[in-house]
Amino acid sequence: MPIQTRTLHIPTAEGRADAFAAFPDTEGRHPGVLMYPDGFGIRPVLRELAAELAGHGYYVLVPNVFHRHGPTPVIDLPAYIGGEERSAVLDRLMPLIREHTAERTLRDADAFLRFLATRSEVAAGPVAVTGYCFGGLLAVRTAAAHPDQVAALAAFHAPVGADGPDALAGITARAHFGHAASDLTPEALRELNKTLDAAGVDHTSEIYPGTVHGFTMSDTDAFDPAGLKLHWDRLLPLLGRTRESS
Repeated sequence: MPIQTRTLHIPTAEGRADAFAAFPDTEGRHPGVLMYPDGFGIRPVLRELAAELAGHGYYVLVPNVFHRHGPTPVIDLPAYIGGEERSAVLDRLMPLIREHTAERTLRDADAFLRFLATRSEVAAGPVAVTGYCFGGLLAVRTAAAHPDQVAALAAFHAPVGADGPDALAGITARAHFGHAASDLTPEALRELNKTLDAAGVDHTSEIYPGTVHGFTMSDTDAFDPAGLKLHWDRLLPLLGRTRESS
């Protein structure tokens, strides 16, 4: 399916956030997807993921979650993130991540969802929220805070339970969590799934075999092609729910 792409600016409570959007180059309106990037932010690999998803019939919005620190790119990134370069990038990035509190997440989520609701290309009704690494935690927070607006939730190699069990209780979206094998032991996965069950979250949650943290990102040394394929195999059927709700 042919697609269009745009660089956009979203009004927030603390200034404008730049964002990347990809959507079908066809008439009509399309289910919305709010895609939170990993901590490395908007860059070619995130644009490629958004474009791939848009090709399946979705309007995909990828916001710069660190917009308070400037427009994309907030920090300089090498074309390939690995080895010593990864460590250097993380040293610059971690202060931004620590400053991005749950309160900031929710103020931004209000703005991002409101922006999607105003786009003429986006179908009325609930949207999906997905995220990678740190962005997966932002996706979880957004779904919990906006149960009436989020019909599907997906997070990959993300610290899903980092905010504690009470933070999961508001989620009514159908969810999928794809974990890296380096992030969770089978025992830890069982405990997380018990927590999700206790919170009433309709979910699937699994470890992707042989993967390490960041496995979906082809511009890093964590990339795993089989893990990325499994991510699509899980994500696309899940997002069918937004189509049904739109």
